[in-house]
Amino acid sequence: MGTRDTKEIYGGSLGVGQFLRERGLRGTVAYLREHGVRGAVANAREDDRSLLGELRGISVAYLLLAPTLLVSAVFLYYPALEALELSFHQTLFFGGQRTWVGLGNYETLLSSSAYHESVAITVAFAAAVVVGVMTLSLVVSFLLYEVDWGQSGYLIAAIWPYALPPAVAGIVFLFLIHPSIGTLTAVLEGYTGLEVDWFSDGRQAFVVVAVAAIWKQLGYNVIFTVAALNNVPATLREAAELDGIGRWTRLVRIYVPLISPTLLFLVVMNTIYAFFGTFAFIDLMTQGGPGGATNIMIFDLYRNAFEFNNHGLASAQSVVLFAVVSLLMYAQLRFSDERVHYGA
Repeated sequence: MGTRDTKEIYGGSLGVGQFLRERGLRGTVAYLREHGVRGAVANAREDDRSLLGELRGISVAYLLLAPTLLVSAVFLYYPALEALELSFHQTLFFGGQRTWVGLGNYETLLSSSAYHESVAITVAFAAAVVVGVMTLSLVVSFLLYEVDWGQSGYLIAAIWPYALPPAVAGIVFLFLIHPSIGTLTAVLEGYTGLEVDWFSDGRQAFVVVAVAAIWKQLGYNVIFTVAALNNVPATLREAAELDGIGRWTRLVRIYVPLISPTLLFLVVMNTIYAFFGTFAFIDLMTQGGPGGATNIMIFDLYRNAFEFNNHGLASAQSVVLFAVVSLLMYAQLRFSDERVHYGA
């Protein structure tokens, strides 16, 4: 073997080194006898090119992810860390001088009976919204799935509230049930002869806001549930009908287990929505009243931050709210591990 050939193999690139390491001394000698020096060099260069291609692919992937990571860092991660840091301080106005109070804001929350009541109201409200929207959307979606003609029109009618921004949806619903100008209120008063004021009682106001939140989120759930039902093999439906299984029995015993991954996803998304996405309804319809009956955690946080200018306490509330939602989602996922069917 000439000096030039030896340099071409052993003084070459990373691929050559990798070539030798993979085959060892005997393997390398045997390969050179069979293919020659040029074949070994060509193989090494091909390895170099494949490695370079992999590196380029990784670089392109990070380059494409960079805008999303940058936006998330600026508008999500940095504000979250800033809120966590601010929760250990006391401030009198936004951007003003901060005073270190340690865990003082958290102690204030834990010792506040009003905040305890707000947490209880929030959990009850979230449970009502999640159970209500899941049940109603499952029934509506199954009825749409069973429709043989005009399914698209019914589907559009069912999902259009989801296209509305939360503030607009709240105004629309308020025009339906407003004590003075509400359309639904006027119809009920005309039929019953009684004066209807949905917001005069705390329990009624709670139910009204929950119904409005369910109405807004219904379309989102229907979209996913109908899509999941359409993916169920038609042979199962035909076999069930031939066996004489009733419609609702088919829904509970056949369809629900098969679409359980989608339902689990919707439970998680609806929980997040109930805690974070219903602020507009509270703000427009009840302002947390009457008597604090609808003062959920996100609205109480807003009031502390922008009405009372207590940003340290509001930041502590945001941390607690994040922790509560995270624990609830973790419990949901753990509880459903053995109950979700991922089979084909």
